[in-house]
Order: sequence, then C-alpha cells, then structure tokens
Amino acid sequence: MKLVLASASPRRLELLKRIGIVPDAVVPADIDEHVKPGEPPRDHALRLAREKALAVAAIEPDALVLAADTVVAVGRRILPKVEDEATLRTCMALLSGRRHRVLTGVALVAPDGTIRAKLGETMIAMKRLSAEEVDYYASHGEWRGKAGGYALQGYGEVYVRHIAGSYSNVVGLPLGETRLLLKAAGYPIA
Repeated sequence: MKLVLASASPRRLELLKRIGIVPDAVVPADIDEHVKPGEPPRDHALRLAREKALAVAAIEPDALVLAADTVVAVGRRILPKVEDEATLRTCMALLSGRRHRVLTGVALVAPDGTIRAKLGETMIAMKRLSAEEVDYYASHGEWRGKAGGYALQGYGEVYVRHIAGSYSNVVGLPLGETRLLLKAAGYPIA
C-alpha cells in the first residue's frame, strides 16, 4: 500500500520515522490556508488537514494520503506562521505568561475516497518573557515558518513552564492519532 505524505515539513518526516514509517513519496499540498471568518481553531486545523489530503489525493489517487496542519491558539485567536521579526514579537507578547493550545489536525484519504481525521491537542504554559529573552530568541531565527513563532524542539523549549498532552503534536504530528488513522485504513504498522 503506497503512502504519500502531503507535507513539506522535515519534522513530520522525522516523527513518522520514530514509529517506523517512511512514506513512499512526499508531495506538499498547495492550498489557501487563510482562516475563515469566525472559524474556531479546532475546525481550522481539521479543515486544512482535510483540504491538504484531498488536494494531494487528486494527484495520487491510488495512494493513502496523509496530511496535517498545526495551529497555535490563544483562546479563539489563531496565531500565524511567523515569517518576520515584528510578527514574532507580537506572538511572543501574546504567549508570554499565558497558556495556549497547540492543535494539529491529521487527515488520511484512502484510494476509495474515504477520509479519516483526528485532532491532537496539547496545552502549554509559557513563562513570562523578558524583553532580553525575546531579543535573544529573535536572534536565533528558528522561529521562521513556525506556527506561533516558536519551536518546542528547539531553543523555544526553555520558555515552556508546563506541557499537558502530546509532545509530537506540538512538533507537528500527533503520533498516537496518526498511528490510529493508519491502522484503521489497513496500513501495515505495529
């Protein structure tokens, strides 16, 4: 059974390898990722994962297509994938001293068109950040392209006081949920 990962994320590939999965192909999905007006964070993460999986399934109709989308949310506010320092500083100000959720929608499309989806959710408490800490973190650059502007698997971990839930979810792919989806679709996994 051919498995295609609909993601350009090297972190998702690394996470899949942890559970013994190496996709047969990697085909990043090109979809509009804007938040719809009034769309809650959970719905947004699941919708984007499904849309990514369906977009790649149209190209790879004979494969299982796995896609994911990770969202960082403070309340109902979805933080962007950070590409510039000004946005990073805005995100760090929102996260400083607060709890937030990391939500990852995971979707799997089978060759028969069946769509399965699950949501990973992790709660994180961030320490109160000083201006010096934000300056130092900004100088690292690891935040580029990251939802909410930080990488738990990098230097950003030093700012986390508490994590409740899946670590792999925060990195970009909740392995427990992903494994269950693949097993339900008949993919050979232990």
